[in-house]
This record gives sequence, structure tokens and C-alpha cells, in this order.
Amino acid sequence: MKNILIIDDEEKLRTLLSKIISLEGFTVVQAADCKSALKKLEQSEIEVVICDVKLPDGSGVELSKTIKEKNPAIEIILLTAYGNIPDSVQAIKNGAFDYITKGDDNNKIIPLVYRAMEKVTLARRVQQLEKQLGKKYSFECIIGESKTLQGAIDEARKVATTDATVLLTGETGTGKEVFAQAIHNGSNRGKQNFIAVNCAAFSKELLENELFGHKAGAFTGAIKDSKGIFEEANGGTVFLDEIGEMPLDLQAKLLRVLETGEFLKVGDSKTTKVNVRIIAATNRDLQQEIASFHFREDLFYRISVFQIHLSPLRERTVDIEEMAHHFLRQFSNKSNKKIDKISKSYIESLKLHPWKGNIRELKNVIERSVILSEGDELETGSLPADFHLHKNGAVTDSTLSAFDLASAEKIHIQKVFNYTNGNKTEAARLLNIALTTLYRKLDDYKIS
Repeated sequence: MKNILIIDDEEKLRTLLSKIISLEGFTVVQAADCKSALKKLEQSEIEVVICDVKLPDGSGVELSKTIKEKNPAIEIILLTAYGNIPDSVQAIKNGAFDYITKGDDNNKIIPLVYRAMEKVTLARRVQQLEKQLGKKYSFECIIGESKTLQGAIDEARKVATTDATVLLTGETGTGKEVFAQAIHNGSNRGKQNFIAVNCAAFSKELLENELFGHKAGAFTGAIKDSKGIFEEANGGTVFLDEIGEMPLDLQAKLLRVLETGEFLKVGDSKTTKVNVRIIAATNRDLQQEIASFHFREDLFYRISVFQIHLSPLRERTVDIEEMAHHFLRQFSNKSNKKIDKISKSYIESLKLHPWKGNIRELKNVIERSVILSEGDELETGSLPADFHLHKNGAVTDSTLSAFDLASAEKIHIQKVFNYTNGNKTEAARLLNIALTTLYRKLDDYKIS
């Protein structure tokens, strides 16, 4: 917008400055004192303020403090007829962008205004990006209306406002990191760092260094001190994905962090203290891992203060259509294609798929279809080969033969159940069977 407010009780100087600055393409608003200036700030969206230090009803130095408290994004340039060092120091402390003496302003004011405007523009871009990032990782952006998903979201919202350690469980690709990020953003740590690490991606030595850092000389090549993830995330959240893959001796070190907030860097003899929240995730059954002596029982009870289970996609097929359209918008925009529709048969094929890779697999399938599609609608022809096998009944549940009657019945009931988005009463009506019979068959065939 490039709006500038000039505050000065000398009308001639105010008018002259307005003309000079207006010639640069800025919109200028004028005020003669503190009171009228504050009113102008309420009425107009001002980016930069040029203010005299001596005003009839107050000090420009104090006024700059009031303006910054109400509008932190505004940049303030103070003008004075007297070069006063204490005033200039206080002005900068109060948040003024710069402080110049009248008489020097003719050559300095325009470059100074441009620099102040650049700072405002940059600050607003950062603010906008932060809002977009916060929205991207908020609970509102988790897609799906199924009861199991909404239940998980409700639980996550409640625990987000606390500092409790959270354990997210579920198969690979069910969105555990998305939930972890949303919990972080919904907490009082939301403005601090969120750092994720996949415990399965590193060897024991590398993971220890990644998490806790090292002192100079700890090993060959360690020429200087290095911070680990826990230190970098101090005040924020650490997300430990695939925590079931963490080696036992590192589990003991993690347990100490949870209990005391302290740890030893690799090669250090002095403890480092941090304040972090830990969110962990796993696709393993940690109780079984404990029984097999692969996971510490005491650590399990510390990380599972609050558990949230994320159901696999095949158990919430009602969410598939909405997610498919979301990914379609994402990838069609990315590839500059105008694809805005998905055929009914395509959606039906998606709902029949077992989704071993869950949401991640669905995302990949939609991206593939967008690449292959030439029209404005996704058709079944763009689906991978295994989808067509499912549709034709050649691939079914491993406990059922592809050629027996039970298999055909299961596929038909699943199609109707998906078509009604899980409405059992409507599915029973379309199948022309009693509701109690449908419940029994759903249980027999493990359809949900």
C-alpha cells in the first residue's frame, strides 16, 4: 500500500516533506500532534511514520513506543532539530527504525523511507508465510470425517494444550507426523522449533550424534562443538518417528532426558539441560517389542503418557473421496493441468483397494493419475494395474478364493458399503437383506 504518516507541528515542513515523498509514489497522511496522529493510525493502514521529536502534546520518542506497542509492524523515523544522543538511544530502544537531524533530511529521508518500507514488506511476507505454515499444519487441515479420525483429532486437540508426552501409533503412512506437527502448533510451544527425526534412518552412532550433538575432539573429524536436535529444539518439540527402531542403549539416554531434561553430548563430561516436549511415533507393537527385550518397559511408560492410534485407510474408506479431491487439487496445480473431476468408477476403485501404504500410497496414486490424464477428469485407466485386478475380482482377501461364492459376495457387499459411505441401513436396503444379516456378514468378512 505504501502509506506514510508525517507527524510535525510545523505545517510548512510537513507540507514540503509530503510533496517530496509523494513524488516517489507514496501516499502521505499528515498529523500535527500525538492525538491526531493516533487517530490517523486507526483510520488508515500506515506502513512508515516520520515523526518530529518535539510535539505540542508530547514527545515523539514516547509516541514511537506507543505506536510500536499497538502496531509492531510499523517502522518509525524520528526527526529533531537538536542532535541529542540520549534521545536517539531511547528512540532506538523504543523501536524506532532510525533517528536523523533536521537539515540532514533532504538527502537522507527518501533512501531512509525506502529502507524502512522494505523492512515492513519483508516483515509482512514473513508473517504471511508463518500464517500459511501454521494453517498447513493445523488440525483444521487434517482431511476426513470418519468417526475414528475425528476421535483421534479430538484427543490430539485436548493433549496439545498440555506438555504431556504423546505416543502416536499406527501403520506406515497414516499421517503420524502431520498429527505431531498439529499438536506442536496447537501448543504453547507453537512458535518454537519443531524438529523431526526418523530413528530408523541412522546407525546407532549417527543417531546418538544427531540427537545429542558432540564436543570437539569426540571422534575423528569432530573439529568443533556441535548441537544435537534436542539442543536445537530447546523450548519446542522433538518428534521421534519410528521410535521402536531406537537401539537399547540410546533408549536409556532418552529416558534420562525425559526424567531430568539433561543429557551428555558425545565426548562431553558436563550435562546439557533442555526443555523440550517429546512426541513419539511407531508402527510397531511396543508391547511385543518389550516382551522380546527390544524396547525398554520404563521408557514405554514415559513416552506413552497419552496414546493416540491412527486407523489405517482401509478402515475409514469414507475419507478416501475427500482426500482424493484434495490431492487432485494439489497435483493439478503443481503440474499446471486443469483436472477438477474424478469419475465415480475411479472413486469406487479407490475404496476397494487395500491401501497397505495408507495415505502416502493414495497420494502417490493420485499424482500418477494426474501425470497420465489428458482430460479434465481422472478415469480408472490412469490407475496402476493392481487396481484393475481388484476391480475384476482376481485379487481378493487371502482367506478367500477368487472363484468362490463367498469371495464374490464379499466384494459386492464391500462395493455397496463403500457406495453408501458406511451407512449400514442404506446398504441393507440396497442389498435387499435384513440389517441384522448385514451386520453378521460385515463381521464375517471383516468389512468396516
